[in-house]
Amino acid sequence: MKRFILGLCLPLIFSCNPKKENTLPIITEAKPEAGGFSSQRLARLDSNMNDWVRKRWLNGAVALIVRNGKMVFYKSAGYNDLQTKTALDKNGIFRIASQTKAFTSVAAMMLWEEGKFLLEDPVSKYIPSFANNKVLDKYNAKDTTYITIPAKRQITIRDLLTHTSGIGYAQIGSEEAKAIYAKNKITGGLDVTNDELSDAMTRLGTMPLMHQPGEKWTYGLNADLLGYLVQIWSGMTLEEFFNQRIFKPLGMNDTYFNLPSEKANRLVNFFMEDSTGIKKYDKVWGGDMNYPLHKKTYFSGGGGLSSTIYDYAVFLQMMLNNGEYNGVRFLSRNTVRMMTMNQIGDLSMGANKFGLGFEIVSEKGSSLFPSQEGTYSWGGAFSTTYWVDPKEKMVVLLYRQMWGSHIAETTGKFKVLVYQALND
Repeated sequence: MKRFILGLCLPLIFSCNPKKENTLPIITEAKPEAGGFSSQRLARLDSNMNDWVRKRWLNGAVALIVRNGKMVFYKSAGYNDLQTKTALDKNGIFRIASQTKAFTSVAAMMLWEEGKFLLEDPVSKYIPSFANNKVLDKYNAKDTTYITIPAKRQITIRDLLTHTSGIGYAQIGSEEAKAIYAKNKITGGLDVTNDELSDAMTRLGTMPLMHQPGEKWTYGLNADLLGYLVQIWSGMTLEEFFNQRIFKPLGMNDTYFNLPSEKANRLVNFFMEDSTGIKKYDKVWGGDMNYPLHKKTYFSGGGGLSSTIYDYAVFLQMMLNNGEYNGVRFLSRNTVRMMTMNQIGDLSMGANKFGLGFEIVSEKGSSLFPSQEGTYSWGGAFSTTYWVDPKEKMVVLLYRQMWGSHIAETTGKFKVLVYQALND
């Protein structure tokens, strides 16, 4: 009889120990109060965004706020076409430029977790042209000639992730960097159809560094170089790696290096402000702003992607979840911890610090804006920006596609308007 009773109880015992369910947040739409916001105070953000459009500070903008996985604000304001008054669609596809860097950093750290490299490995271990780096000593602007001195040490993978390698930026960097790179056909990578990433990054290894490795923080082509290393380590193109290892598992269906023709009508227009007002521009830096539609095999890990604000929010929620989303783990929690802490020590980049791919709000930085210390962020050249505030468990994004005199002001006011609406 005891054996019979035990036999009946065993199924009950096992049924009472179900498979552990994923408890980490996935993004779901909710009312502001469910995410700890005041609807009344959050309406100030809505009002201000529309006011910026009325004042012609912006042609339009899209904003998204997620807290504890609850999407409490996802709205657009303004126009994608000022002449026809076509509304800016909140599901529009934006050129996210340097927001590409976060994906490249995550891809690299995923491969680091697989044992493909160490952070202190010299870049020359994988790209031999970086074996004998020189540092710019004297530069002649008249003929772009220069004199170099030997680098004190080789640049490392960690240097690339922290922007302390001394590599400058083509097209948007210092005058010296722009001239030297242009002379050697090194670009920012946005619309390259007549070069190979492998060739360009190999040439980059022969160019002088702007300073000694590890001695300064200098924004540069580090993520483009890191993207090429991802290709070497993985045996895949950067496009393939992003698609297979990051975008598809996250359900990011609107993020591309090569925007499909069937989605071309969703590519948001780009605007610039001049003395006569805001105008649509088709060319910037001498390049065609329809570059997302141009078929390319040169994948810039520093700036080549286009995406929606919602897709990017999902990616950031994965980071806020310490590397996991919807039951899929992309990074370990300790890797995310390393990526989102100060990795540059006492080096200066203003009030804040830098981790492995992200700006990190310092104690000093948190005194300037409401973002909590430890918040990590970055943005894109065409006026997209994001941040993740782990203490508030919040993901926030603001997307625009324009250059103008009020971009910095609207960004600053946006931050204040988000935090003032918290109500818990």
